[in-house]
Amino acid sequence: MKEKNENIHDDQLLVSKILSGDTGAFSKIIRNTEGLVAQIVFKMISNKEDRRDIAQDVYLKAFQSLPGFRFQSKISTWIAQICYNSCLNYLEKRKLIFPYDFPNNNYSNDEILELLWAGNSILSSETENLMYQKDLSEILKSQLDKLPPVYKTLITLYHNEELTYDEICEITGLPEGTVKNYLFRARKELRDNLLITYKKEEL
Repeated sequence: MKEKNENIHDDQLLVSKILSGDTGAFSKIIRNTEGLVAQIVFKMISNKEDRRDIAQDVYLKAFQSLPGFRFQSKISTWIAQICYNSCLNYLEKRKLIFPYDFPNNNYSNDEILELLWAGNSILSSETENLMYQKDLSEILKSQLDKLPPVYKTLITLYHNEELTYDEICEITGLPEGTVKNYLFRARKELRDNLLITYKKEEL
């Protein structure tokens, strides 16, 4: 709680500077959040030419909306939310996204808890054993890129950025049960794809 309060206090000071006319201070916000924004944009948008435009638009929207920011979350979470929604709008306009119509109760509570299997590892021991002679990071990256945009993004936010479920829910606007459900589906699809792909290569 102390760390959270310190983060909010730092955010308040930074926003106060910007709103007082020190627009150069906004560059600090960009530096602090550009990695997270890049992760979301690169996982959700496959068109390289559009990625830069979307990222620039995210910060333009954030700058214009800054006077209305109420510090109910960290600035990084708020900007990530703007980024996620911008990417979602892009995908929906181009009909490149699957609909959010999956029921939340397809899996039992025990199955949902499997989301945390093997110390939050994405992979099962069987998959890792199949891949031990390969470059794991490159294999994961290539297979992760084949998942639907939202699946890729949720895995990245949870595993790479180490965000909490609460933060991911804030960013995506999805209920926690849906986030867990999608993560379960994403990990299962990733694991199954890895097993199929590399068993075929007869590792």
